[in-house]
Amino acid sequence: MHPNALLELSTELLRAVLRFDQPADAVVSAFFRQHRALGTRERHALAETAYTVLRQRLLFQHLSQSGSGPLERRLALLAWQGSPTFLRAALAPHEQAWLAEYANIDHATLPEKLRHNLPDWLATPLKEALGDEFWPLVRAMSEAAPLDLRVNVLKAKRDDVQRTLTEAGFTVAPTPFSPWGLRVQGKPALHKLDVFTQGLVEVQDEGSQLLALLTDAKRGEMVVDFCAGAGGKTLALGAAMRNTGRLYAFDVSGHRLDALKPRLARSGLSNVHPAQIAHERDDRIKRLAGKIDRVLVDAPCSGLGTLRRNPDLKWRQSPKAVEELQAKQTAILAGAARLLKPGGRLVYATCSLLAAENEVVAEAFTVAHGDTFEPVPAQIALEAARVPDTAALVAGAFLRLWPHLHQTDGFFAAVWQKR
Repeated sequence: MHPNALLELSTELLRAVLRFDQPADAVVSAFFRQHRALGTRERHALAETAYTVLRQRLLFQHLSQSGSGPLERRLALLAWQGSPTFLRAALAPHEQAWLAEYANIDHATLPEKLRHNLPDWLATPLKEALGDEFWPLVRAMSEAAPLDLRVNVLKAKRDDVQRTLTEAGFTVAPTPFSPWGLRVQGKPALHKLDVFTQGLVEVQDEGSQLLALLTDAKRGEMVVDFCAGAGGKTLALGAAMRNTGRLYAFDVSGHRLDALKPRLARSGLSNVHPAQIAHERDDRIKRLAGKIDRVLVDAPCSGLGTLRRNPDLKWRQSPKAVEELQAKQTAILAGAARLLKPGGRLVYATCSLLAAENEVVAEAFTVAHGDTFEPVPAQIALEAARVPDTAALVAGAFLRLWPHLHQTDGFFAAVWQKR
């Protein structure tokens, strides 16, 4: 495809993405369905242009004020800085001169807001919480996330899968914390590989794997993944249970549970029982009250721990949305807690960076339910699951993962045992 045509498509895609009326990944996928003739290289260039603009939106909007032509075209050109030479053929002479003018800007002289590219309502609490660690976090969130795989221990061993991928020409290393994980360099077409089609691996961030390890589901137990979504943690729990016992995958979205079906078929698991529920007080929940050994509540949240993958979230979320989510998280956690039998384990988790969705919710639950639920330090739970270097993964009693420290998405988890 000629660079001119690619630039026109980039402009069109950005116009759709920057409406922020849908998640960016959904907009990009829909765009590619409308342009089925696009090759792999063109799709990659278009997606990278969109995500670069989303990550650097405030800076690029500031820089684009002096340019000419449609705003989305100027934003795409800024995202193309440093791109392969052949793309430069799409630039008019005045555009090349305009880009050259900004290539020499010393970013250290820019206002903080243009350097961190975060809305004020998000930057302020993160700066307060992290201090000197704030800027390393900003740099980490401006980069693309690595590709982490979870080896299905029901079907394969990590060393064997690593060897297979290495022999196929991929650069692969074990994840440093999860004993199930592999980290792959680049973006291979995983769905075409035998290790994927045979169910030996699933794509799953190492932090998400640690949530399943923290739940510590055992053979023969009754376990609930309360907000199962598309089932990544469900599959990890089922494999850890060695396909025994009974594992319920609950979610209010039948559409998300439908996405679990092909993954479940590949996994070889037969102990998983997906079920759509109406809310945390559903009759299915009432019937299982007091009977469950382990409950994982990966609660609906802002998703701000996934900004490397979903940079549009920082522009689509708001303080009001976080406040509403906190109320929902509190209600869901209380509802899920009713399922547990004495001695059972409850895990509350989010992929948020904000204390309002994390420590605040967990500490409020302990205060409200301290007579029946005893907090379990996350470090102790991780050590029992044979996770190495656990001290690096915790803050106080909680699991706290950060992109710049752990090369995972941002995750939080709290653990309790029912008395």
